[in-house]
Amino acid sequence: MPDSWDEFMDHDPIGESLFGSVVREFRHLAVAAIDSSDDIVAHGTAMAFCLDRDGRRTLPDRGWDQALVWAHQDLVRGTEPDTACALEVSVHTEWLGRGLSQLVFAALRDAARAAGFTTLVAPVRPSDKHREPDTTMDEYARRTRADGLPTDPWLRVHARLGGVIERVAPASQTVSGSLDEWRSWTGLDFSATGPVRVPGALAPVHCFERQGIAVYVEPNVWVRHDLT
Repeated sequence: MPDSWDEFMDHDPIGESLFGSVVREFRHLAVAAIDSSDDIVAHGTAMAFCLDRDGRRTLPDRGWDQALVWAHQDLVRGTEPDTACALEVSVHTEWLGRGLSQLVFAALRDAARAAGFTTLVAPVRPSDKHREPDTTMDEYARRTRADGLPTDPWLRVHARLGGVIERVAPASQTVSGSLDEWRSWTGLDFSATGPVRVPGALAPVHCFERQGIAVYVEPNVWVRHDLT
C-alpha cells in the first residue's frame, strides 16, 4: 500500500530487526480499512508488553524502539503483557485527508479492549512537527488551541479519542547511516558537519563529515488511552 512515510524512516535498525516478528504475534490487535474493491486503504498495527515490572513502570525515553524491545523480550520469556501499544497508523496516499487515521486508531482502541487490555499507549509522531524541526518536542506537544485541544492535528485526534499526553520520548527512534546512505535516502548533499534539516524529519539530522556518518534521533510523545 503506498503511504506517506519518508524513506529514511525505514532504516531504524530496531524496527528492521523486530517489527515484523513482534507484530505477527499480535495479529488480533491489527486493523485495516478496505474500499469497495476490498483493497486496503489504511491499516494500524499494535503489540503489547508488560509495563508493571522491575526496570519499567515508566514509559521509556526511547519510545517506539524500547517498546519493541520490551515486547520482544516478553515474548521470548513468556511474560504476560499488561499494556497494549500502538505502533503505526498508515493511510494510502490517495486517501489522505479523509479522516481515516482517526477511524483506524479508534479501531485499534477497540481491538485492544476486546483483547482484554485496559490501557493502550502510543509513541505518537505529531503530524506537523516536521514543519518546526528546531522546536523542542516538549514545547511543541504542549501547545493548545483556544478550545484546549492540542494544536497538532494528530495529537488532537488522540485527545478527541480520550488520549492524555504523559511525557515526551526524546529518543524514540534512531536512524544512523553513512553520508552516502543519507544522500540516497533524501537526495540532500550531506557535505558539511552540523545539523541538516531533512523534509519529513521531526528534528535535524546531525551530520559528521569527518566520520562519514549522520544520525537522526526522533522525539515522539507518549499518549495514554484508558480503555475502561
